[in-house]
Amino acid sequence: MNIEYTVQIWKEGDQYIAHTMPLDVMSSGKTPEEAKRAVEEAVEVFIATAKDMGTLNDILEECGYRLFQS
Repeated sequence: MNIEYTVQIWKEGDQYIAHTMPLDVMSSGKTPEEAKRAVEEAVEVFIATAKDMGTLNDILEECGYRLFQS
């Protein structure tokens, strides 16, 4: 499954915050690169957990994603 999302990164104090849209997953790091890696890992865990719970399709639909089969 390929899920595209936008990552916004900004600095708060001594940390960089990364936020994915439209998934609304956040993480942080000491550098922008570290924050981006951390939020990518958080997205992977978020997706795996939602899949295990059987709610992934509902969550993705709520975020505006559409399933395309090739």
